[in-house]
Amino acid sequence: MNVSFLAEARCANPFQVLGWQEHRLDKKKAGLVLRAYLPHASAVAAFDAKTDTCLGQMIEDATTPGVFELVQLKKRKPVPYYFVVTQDQQQSKRIDPYQFTADAFYAVHFVHTHPENLYRQLGAQLIEVEWANKRVPATRFAVYAPNASSVSLVGDMNRWDGRCHPMERTACGHWVLVVPEIVAGERYKFEIKDQHGHLLPHKADPLAFYAEQYPSHASLVYDHGNYQWQDSAWQQRVSPAAYSQPMSIYEVHPGSWRRTADNQPLSYTELAAQLIPYVLDMGYTHIELMPIMEHPFDGSWGYQPLGLFAPTSRFGHPDDFKAFVDACHQAGIGVILDWVPAHFPEDGHGLARFDGSHLYEYADPRRGWHPDWNSCIYDFGKDYVRQFLVASALYWLEHFHVDGIRVDAVASMLYWDYSRKAGEWIPNIDGGNHNYEAISLFQWLNREVYSKFPHAMTIAEESTSFPQVSRPTDSGGLGFGFKWNMGWMNDSLRYISKDPAYRQYHHGDLTFSMVYAYNENFVLPLSHDEVVHGKGSLLQKMPGDEWQQAANMRAFLAFMFAHPGKKMNFMGIEFAQSAEWNHTKSLDWHLLAFEKHHGMQQLFRDLNHCYKQQAPLYQLDYDTKGFGWLDHQDATHSTLSFYREDAQGERVYILSNFTPVPRTRFHFGVAELAEYEVILNTDSVHYWGSNFPVQQGALHSTEHAYQGQPYSAVIDLPPLATLYLRKKV
Repeated sequence: MNVSFLAEARCANPFQVLGWQEHRLDKKKAGLVLRAYLPHASAVAAFDAKTDTCLGQMIEDATTPGVFELVQLKKRKPVPYYFVVTQDQQQSKRIDPYQFTADAFYAVHFVHTHPENLYRQLGAQLIEVEWANKRVPATRFAVYAPNASSVSLVGDMNRWDGRCHPMERTACGHWVLVVPEIVAGERYKFEIKDQHGHLLPHKADPLAFYAEQYPSHASLVYDHGNYQWQDSAWQQRVSPAAYSQPMSIYEVHPGSWRRTADNQPLSYTELAAQLIPYVLDMGYTHIELMPIMEHPFDGSWGYQPLGLFAPTSRFGHPDDFKAFVDACHQAGIGVILDWVPAHFPEDGHGLARFDGSHLYEYADPRRGWHPDWNSCIYDFGKDYVRQFLVASALYWLEHFHVDGIRVDAVASMLYWDYSRKAGEWIPNIDGGNHNYEAISLFQWLNREVYSKFPHAMTIAEESTSFPQVSRPTDSGGLGFGFKWNMGWMNDSLRYISKDPAYRQYHHGDLTFSMVYAYNENFVLPLSHDEVVHGKGSLLQKMPGDEWQQAANMRAFLAFMFAHPGKKMNFMGIEFAQSAEWNHTKSLDWHLLAFEKHHGMQQLFRDLNHCYKQQAPLYQLDYDTKGFGWLDHQDATHSTLSFYREDAQGERVYILSNFTPVPRTRFHFGVAELAEYEVILNTDSVHYWGSNFPVQQGALHSTEHAYQGQPYSAVIDLPPLATLYLRKKV
């Protein structure tokens, strides 16, 4: 038999060549031949695994070195076996993988019936195989490469030699192999040849659960069963709907929140020890991590991912990340992950032209190439790609217990003409610009997430007015739980960056958001995108001298916390980081030695705690009963007054003055004849404010109807400040 294709690493069906094969002498007489390809061996002996008896010394093929055969004319039934291999003048025992055909093919049983089967059956799965009447640990490898002519497993187990472990092609386009005695921590990749036999760069496993960093980018076998979770109380909680609960999210880039003395990022373990106590003290309810899915380039901040099933090893082992999430839950903090299905980079070890074809990406660059990020775009019309992406989302919820995913760049997926000029995009079947394939993917994603993980949440970063992003799929919506309110963010930052003298001409920038506030379940974001690429820090956006900048920022943040919608702030905003964010170094924690920054941090702490304590500020975020204007038309004085109300009718009144001129005897309407108290004043000396006196004695309402309310009260409104008031209990 000519087996030269083994030496050329172009064997697509090794189960028909290696291991036990029929050996026919003529039409009547047949025995067995045991065949192995071990190119680094100098001698090989075969043994019966049940009896440990030697079956014989294998003979090396004269025409194809490395091919060893043992003919057994009298055998009619294969027996489990192992080899004793002499290599580099040393002997070792090896259990040949080519006797585990059924175990290998199990990888693709029902793989397409549910998306979670991808990460439960494909990639590198630690299993046990039945061999010689005992259970033996092994790893089952399976990878989808339907257009490849051959695929080999390469790694430390075979000196990265693609000749040693050819994988078996299945009818559904997967390639499979079970290798005994490979345990967690083993490095591997796939050596793939395209349909023409051309060798591609070694490919990392698309479903790898763990990966090395540059330069190897090797995948590693990982055991999900090693970590013992301690967050059962969190997982079993019976919590009310997230929409009626406070949600203040702290957006964190793990590599630069805080760094070591020698400017190294903190590990997952160090983040758990330092970040969680800080978040608790500051009063946040959730941590949102910028993408921790494995990515090749630090400077992408994780938004160019290639390992959608692997937490980056930059900060430690996957078990360390589990321990981080576990510790968050035990502290009562939710964890949200940024997740990027919009695009992926072209790095040679990644998904681009994975099997020599455009397997994961659209082939036409008018659909498959992202002009903003110079990266590939997933083909959302292919069933396998759709399963791959939905499986990734479910994987983080199942295996890492995360509480939600924030889906990045949704708008870029919804529109074929996103960031493209005329002639640079292909219309849909109806001649329009909507990507129906992406729309249906989002709907499927959200149905899967909410049906299988009822406590989870999905959040869309969608920057257009695409309808019903956070509405149920059965009514035509995309099915997300929440949507970032990019309109509010753009309008309000444009307003607050104006000199107070000109704000009267832009008053609508602050009030317009309430026109559409109930169209979606909005989150108000002040994200990392607003403090990079020359935009400066949030503090730098504020006009005026040093005091006015801080006062503007304090007034604006309190306005944000009172506005309907959940809250999200990027790290550093809470203490008024002066410089633009830089991912290569720590936040400027030394600024807390100065009163201005310490005061801002104290305000943020008090805002979070006040927000959580006052149900009117969050309970009816998505119900029109929870908000009412008192006066939204006072553009001349740049003041705003409104109230927030809870389900029991209790109110918090919000008064904002966005000029440096105090507004004495500021008149505002209230619902009850009662005594009122200020529960937060951004001009307080505790926050580095001017401490302008707001009242003389007790603040009582009078029987003077005003602003549509049956009663009213009067207070002195400080310069560049926001006040929260409520009825005194």
